[in-house]
Amino acid sequence: MAYRCCPHVIPTAPHGCGREVGPCIHFHKRIHSNQQTTTMALELPALPYSNDALAPHINAQTLDIHHGKHHNAYVVNGNKLIAGTEYADMAHEDIIKATAGKADKAGIFNNAAQVWNHTFYWNSMKPGGGGKPTGAIAAKIDSDLGGYDKFVELFSTAGATQFGSGWAWLVLENGKLAVKKTPNAETPITTKGVTPLVTMDVWEHAYYLDFQNRRPDYIKTFLASLINWDFANANLANA
Repeated sequence: MAYRCCPHVIPTAPHGCGREVGPCIHFHKRIHSNQQTTTMALELPALPYSNDALAPHINAQTLDIHHGKHHNAYVVNGNKLIAGTEYADMAHEDIIKATAGKADKAGIFNNAAQVWNHTFYWNSMKPGGGGKPTGAIAAKIDSDLGGYDKFVELFSTAGATQFGSGWAWLVLENGKLAVKKTPNAETPITTKGVTPLVTMDVWEHAYYLDFQNRRPDYIKTFLASLINWDFANANLANA
């Protein structure tokens, strides 16, 4: 059995493609010698760490509910909506791009995009993360955004000013770094020339058990103690 590799990875764990990669963002097609079989269009990946690994910043109960219930619900509901449609055999990202902006496909888009966004979010954090970046992403932040402190200002503002539910993103846009925010299930992968590097979930269910209504405190903690710069560097290298 072979697996198709995915571009957004952390170089940490062995993978079936024969190179060292980490938790996958894209869902895999299983290929057998004489027969090709495809898993469900949307799947719930395992967390890239134990459910208590981000404590005390994000506790195990938050991850159990957020991953096991919210994220899983998007997978279940999305697959129900996709079953028997033209999207059933599409790759995950292709489903998102094909349904973006189509009012009659909003249910499929919202669920498929939320599955993707959440998987990307889990990988955007790591135990012992946070603080100033190193490597290529640090150099790009200096040259494109005016330094780490400016990045913190821009990213914090994006997260804090996203009214209601949504996401804050660090992206590569036409070769330069930019900070974006998107509402609800919207995702940068639907925009040509934009590659997401790291994201922060600002839906209330992401932080309410740990921070209640104190979204700014959650944002500070995300940047100081959780953000996964290794993941950002890997995505930048693969962009």
